[in-house]
This record gives sequence, structure tokens and C-alpha cells, in this order.
Amino acid sequence: MNIWGKIIGSTTGFAIGGPIGALLGGAAGHAIDKIKTKKQMPEELALKQIGFTIGIIVLSAKMAKADGKVTKKEILAFKEKINVPDNEIKNVAFLWDQAKKSSDGFEVYAIQVADLLKKKSPVLEELLNLLLDIAKADGEITKPEITYLKKVSQIFGFSNDDFERIVSYKTEGLTDPYKVLGVSQDTSFNEIKKKWKNLVINHHPDLLISQGMPEELVKKSLQRIKEVNNAWDIIKNKKMF
Repeated sequence: MNIWGKIIGSTTGFAIGGPIGALLGGAAGHAIDKIKTKKQMPEELALKQIGFTIGIIVLSAKMAKADGKVTKKEILAFKEKINVPDNEIKNVAFLWDQAKKSSDGFEVYAIQVADLLKKKSPVLEELLNLLLDIAKADGEITKPEITYLKKVSQIFGFSNDDFERIVSYKTEGLTDPYKVLGVSQDTSFNEIKKKWKNLVINHHPDLLISQGMPEELVKKSLQRIKEVNNAWDIIKNKKMF
């Protein structure tokens, strides 16, 4: 059973609490039991995986309305980027619709996700990256969406510089290796090397899983590490030769 089935599979058990718990009802408790039983996972980590997954649904749903409309491309992008299996589409769509109907603003959900997953953690950066992918699925990221994402980023504990780095990485492509690593051409070689090592460590699948990213969603981190290593190789060759 994948992460979606675990979360939506039943309405028994105890609630996760907070706005996410109110959205899910008792389904979260059943999901925790399923994850713990199948994978011998501590309850704390099971909670984090649920927090990450529901955070993606809720924050995507509320972001999709940030510019006043929800496009089919955004919905399809959500399905593709988050790897929702066909047999779970209706269930995920139900939670998506519930999130849109909620009287609570996105902030309360973002705060609970940040508390569950630890502010400014690599796994929260991956969540923000996924939101950016969905935002630009219909061609471009609009100003209301940028405003929304920036606020989410701040709640997650990231600085303005962090946010600009993440956004430029997503919107300007991978042509500039310095932007991939979040450094400038004036940054010292040793500092660039340190940043490269930290990025590789922070985006390693094992670390992301330990911080709450479900295994089903962690594959993209391997591509991120490849891009980081390629950027380092380019800069290293320039600096050394």
C-alpha cells in the first residue's frame, strides 16, 4: 500500500491534531498504524510522512487558487509531480476539494507542516520545490503565486535569499552552475566546495526519508544531487584550470 492509500484507507484511529487533523479526521491515526506496522517505523516518523504528504495536497490546492483560478494543467502537474496512482486520484481529489473549501487560510497548514518537519530543513525545501513545479505547470508562475510561495517559504523558516535561490533555480533553468549551488562567481573556492558538500548531504534520499519525505516521492532528489554534482564539476574545472 502506498502513502496515499495509507492516509486515506480508513476513518478509524486517532486524529493527528491541528488543522491537518481536522481535515483528515481519524484517517491519520489509521495511516500511522499502517506505516508503523508495515515498515516498523517510529510514530514520530510516520507523523512526519503524513504531514509532508498532506502538506503537499493542502498547500497545492490553496496555491492553485492564489491567482484566482485552478487550471487543468495545475491539477495534472500535481498528479504527475507527486506520483499519485490512478486508483487514488478520487481520494486525493476529495482532500484537495476539502482543502479549498476550508475556512482556514494556508498559513495554519504551513505552520503545522513546518512544526512537524523542522523549520528550514532540506525536506521542507523539497516540498517548496514541488509547489514551484506545480505553480509553473500552466506556463509561468504568476505574481500572486510568488507572493503565496514566498509567505510559505517564510513560514518554513527560509530567508529571502534562500527563496530567491530556490525560485531562480526553478525558473531560470540549470545553465548557471553558480545559481545551482546558490553561490556567486566571487565566492571563494573553499566556500563553494563547502556549499556543494552540504547540498549533496542535505538532498541525499536517506536523509530526506529520515526527515519525513515518503519514499514514493524521494526519487527526484537523485536528480537534484546529479545537477549539484555537475555544477560543482563545471565550477571546479573553471577555478582550477
